[in-house]
Amino acid sequence: MIAFSHVRVRYPRSRVPALDDVSLEAPRGTVTAVVGPNGSGKSTLVRALVGRVPLEAGAIAVDGAAAATLARSVLARRVAIVTQREEPAFPLSVREYVALGRYPHLGLWRAPAAADADAIASALERTGVAPYVDRAVTELSGGEWQRVRLARAVAQGGESLVLDEPTTFLDVGHEMAVFELLARLASDGQAVLLVSHQLNLVARFAHRLVLLHRGCVVAEGTPAEVMRGDVLERVYDWPLVVTRDPAVGAPALVPLRAPPRG
Repeated sequence: MIAFSHVRVRYPRSRVPALDDVSLEAPRGTVTAVVGPNGSGKSTLVRALVGRVPLEAGAIAVDGAAAATLARSVLARRVAIVTQREEPAFPLSVREYVALGRYPHLGLWRAPAAADADAIASALERTGVAPYVDRAVTELSGGEWQRVRLARAVAQGGESLVLDEPTTFLDVGHEMAVFELLARLASDGQAVLLVSHQLNLVARFAHRLVLLHRGCVVAEGTPAEVMRGDVLERVYDWPLVVTRDPAVGAPALVPLRAPPRG
């Protein structure tokens, strides 16, 4: 489980905290989605978890251990992370790049074993990137690259998976495939913590939503509890209605046209 407890983060030269007294939990076996408008602090949560920004107050724990006290290799064996942005530094093949997910389990000296090869093959297949294994990552489209990054995280394994906008550049079919995979990983016992702008999509898959606004938690609970018109209209500062997805019954956000001027 990943737990944020009364976390406050402030960027240099900023008078206002990016996160202010934020507490949330992402337990195993569930998909927990963090949502909110631009600048609400969603990506800062991920940066704080990996130590890219310091905490001004509060604590982050992974399976009961303070994340700040864990060696990076230990943290990497427990939590696989797909950040929002990453550019390939070297023209590795897709197979080589996905194999990097096994590095925390190998260290400097242990050679890959059959279990590592199986984890890589399974990740390639589950994310639908097996046809690309011999292509260089620098030759991939944006959507293909995003799925390959997810494959590396799946190959990495661990008890938790954290993703920051994982469906960027993906079409509708691949968006759905990614969320179906995340739901299966959660049902297999992983903790899936997801940052996303896709409110209607996460409402169909997430067990719990955490709504951030200006660095604070303004609502949390099931999708039905969080996706209320009065709350979302205030947070997103736009007229909208919340209805029901006719296929699965999940709440669905429908933005309205702005009223005509004059």
